[in-house]
Amino acid sequence: MRFPNRRTAGQELGLRLKEWASAGELPQPVVLALPRGGVPVAAEVAQVLDAPLDVLVARKVGLPGRPETGIGAVVADDPPLFDQRALAMAGLSEGRLAQEVARERVRLKRRAMLYRDPSTPHVENRTVVLVDDGLATGATARAALRHLRRARPARLILAVPVGAPETVAEMRSEADAVVCLRQPPDFRAVGLWYDDFDQVGDDRVVEILNGYGTSSSRT
Repeated sequence: MRFPNRRTAGQELGLRLKEWASAGELPQPVVLALPRGGVPVAAEVAQVLDAPLDVLVARKVGLPGRPETGIGAVVADDPPLFDQRALAMAGLSEGRLAQEVARERVRLKRRAMLYRDPSTPHVENRTVVLVDDGLATGATARAALRHLRRARPARLILAVPVGAPETVAEMRSEADAVVCLRQPPDFRAVGLWYDDFDQVGDDRVVEILNGYGTSSSRT
């Protein structure tokens, strides 16, 4: 079953998480979105949970000539995290992707400056809900989860509307819990599970964050 759009998916995901909150599973949550597609989803989640919203800017490192296929990711100043199996299958080394990594770091820094101020969202001893619009290879989510883990949250939850079943299973070793509404066996790509999967532009991300008031997540 497809989602009409990211907003509807976020509302449904938020309601699922609200059940957790009612059971005491989400004390003091802060919602972090993976830009750009994760932002409209996360905004709805944060609204349902009455939680602060912020972003964690990460960039996918794609295969040379096939940038849409994630083979790794970069977050902040962390070393790049690569899918070693995918590297081996593609016959690539990490060094071979140095130019791609450098390019994505430039884009990451530009977007981080555009979306938010230089301060880091306060997540220590809090329940962090990391939200994206879907999980394909999981490269970006894995890098983001490991980055957040080093900030010592009380609990780290990954929440997505849809994901590849094998990737969802792999993420359970990275997060304390994974909430995924749909795990279709014929997954193929995130966009196939939305009626409207238009690209989310930088202007839209900034509009959502400004409208929500991201500064509340830094208290």
